[in-house]
Amino acid sequence: MMKRFLALLLCCVLTLSVLPAVAEVAEAPAFPVTLTDQAGREVVIEAMPEKLVSGYYISTSLLIALDADDRLVGVEAKADKRAIYRLAAPELIDLPNVGTAKEFDLEGCLALEPDLVILPLKLKNAAETLEQLGIDVLLVNPEDQQLLTEAIHLIAAATGTTEQAEQLLAFTAAQETRLTETTAGAEKPSVYLAGNSSLLSTAGDAMYQSDMIRLAGGTNAAAAITDPYWVEISYEQLLGWDPAYIILASDATYTVEDVLADPALAGAAAVTNGHVYQLPSKAEAWDSPVPSGILGAVWLANVLHPELFSEADTAALIDEYYETFYQFTYSEN
Repeated sequence: MMKRFLALLLCCVLTLSVLPAVAEVAEAPAFPVTLTDQAGREVVIEAMPEKLVSGYYISTSLLIALDADDRLVGVEAKADKRAIYRLAAPELIDLPNVGTAKEFDLEGCLALEPDLVILPLKLKNAAETLEQLGIDVLLVNPEDQQLLTEAIHLIAAATGTTEQAEQLLAFTAAQETRLTETTAGAEKPSVYLAGNSSLLSTAGDAMYQSDMIRLAGGTNAAAAITDPYWVEISYEQLLGWDPAYIILASDATYTVEDVLADPALAGAAAVTNGHVYQLPSKAEAWDSPVPSGILGAVWLANVLHPELFSEADTAALIDEYYETFYQFTYSEN
């Protein structure tokens, strides 16, 4: 009996000593990796990049969610204006900035000696220059949900964070399924989404914001507009649509009170019924293709269908997202 016990004990010790090494091998990202970025360029990354530069807010925010922000040595300009950095990764605010899509600081970026630079598609010329100097560059263009998903896969593969990316995408997919199934038999109220600069600026059917409205169980009042950019309309057009809800962009320069008091909208259904709301802006603009964009549809579904999505459940789910991927509690800030 004693020999059998000792044999079992030895077996357990040996197993425990081997498991961490096996797990480490299994989790190690495979490099080199060959990727096709969203500009159609082939990018070969020979080894795990240890020094990252992100010249784009969306990719910087994503790197926080992928737990790779500690490898960032430079970020886009005006990082101090981003609430999500202050809440989730305040150290990013003090990093050197490499400018904007309009004024990229090529020399400043080179001085940081990065292993990998992630830039928006608009900076293709800068990417080519950096590449000629031996620096790997990934161009991304997350202009809608599908392109955002592609960008997440690309950045994850390039930074060795595919496991984290799969968790992030699984959360989004689960919420998409939940919203679609729950609102399947519900009435789909018309929703007018107003832009950040003007109440009369709106997003047509080709834009990301229209997908958010549909996913939340609504119909876009401006769906007939096919322009892929924000479009200016008239009061007459807005009153002709007479949407059941008016939703203001999260970073709108005007307020819900301004809309409710607007004499030109005195007879509008949304104004009469008090159905004018503004998307939250405490952390990020959910009405744009950011990693947390699914939360815009989650929030809007509660506004449009409070009988199907409770405010408490919605708040809990938003907290779950930020606690899981950004390590802070949204409701406490």
